[in-house]
Amino acid sequence: MDKFVYMTVPAVAAFLAFLAAMIAGRFIIPKLHKLKFGQTILDLGPTWHKNKQGTPTMGGVIFIFGFLVVLVLALAVCEWWLPLKPLSGSNLKEAFALESGGRVRMIAGVVMALCCGAIGFADDYIKVVKKRNLGLTSLQKMALQLLVGVGYALVMYYLGNASVIHVPFVGEVDLGWWFIPLCVFFVVGMSNATNLTDGIDGLCGSVTVVAMLCITVVSFATEAFGNSLISMTFTGAMAGFLVWNLHPAKVFMGDTGSLLIGGMLCALTFSIRQPLLLIPVGIMYIVETVSVMLQVSYFKLTHGKRLFKMSPIHHHFEMCGWSENKIVVVFCAVTAVCGIAAVPMVT
Repeated sequence: MDKFVYMTVPAVAAFLAFLAAMIAGRFIIPKLHKLKFGQTILDLGPTWHKNKQGTPTMGGVIFIFGFLVVLVLALAVCEWWLPLKPLSGSNLKEAFALESGGRVRMIAGVVMALCCGAIGFADDYIKVVKKRNLGLTSLQKMALQLLVGVGYALVMYYLGNASVIHVPFVGEVDLGWWFIPLCVFFVVGMSNATNLTDGIDGLCGSVTVVAMLCITVVSFATEAFGNSLISMTFTGAMAGFLVWNLHPAKVFMGDTGSLLIGGMLCALTFSIRQPLLLIPVGIMYIVETVSVMLQVSYFKLTHGKRLFKMSPIHHHFEMCGWSENKIVVVFCAVTAVCGIAAVPMVT
């Protein structure tokens, strides 16, 4: 009965977050149109993407809204209204707060992800309102991401009791102060990787839903019920957003959404001391990033030749004739396979 309760609360939260995001999109998208927050399609992508010119961006606010509203409601229910008896003999409030330091890690993670989203919002705002197509400069964005990453790492290290992480086939490893640079690397790297993945309709959102489900399975398996609540709520909100973002997209998430996704993936894995889980569940984000790095390096080494027809690699597949929907399905399938294969290694 207790396990049923622990599974039911996140599942109900996911469903409500799905409805909240889907309904929010019905009102937010026309508002974005009215404000003329349309995406400017740069010449760097495939030429047929020009047809998407003017599609509203900053749509990440849709799933952020659904996620936050339902998460606050769900936590309130666990905190005050459901004094049920869980496996440990304590109450539901304590079960969803995890062990000592767990609540700090959860709150710090959500705040960190929202800060990543705020950086993306600033970038989108400059693009669509200030009419500067490139938004924040690379230096500005990197400086802000480093600031957020360092702040999160310090809170986790000194308040969240998080320097011990799980390493597959090894066990628990105490990184000491090396935890801080590792954490910063993952936060900055993953937020940029998810940003690169957001290049065609529904791709980043769909891959994220699969990755989040894998993280949820690990959270349940390790009895990190608070983490499962957050991941399921975010999954539901993302699914609600995909109603409007799947091909043909009626709204794009923009940097507001894509940077927040990277932060949230880090928050959920670091919260359960499983940051290396990001490698299998985030495999497609990593492949996208590596494809850009290889393309740039090869271009410089060969003085103008290209390794791929276009990077990130989803554009390469587009240039090879793959439809956007096919790319989304294949990327999700690879994420699912890698995520499922990783579950036994980290639980």
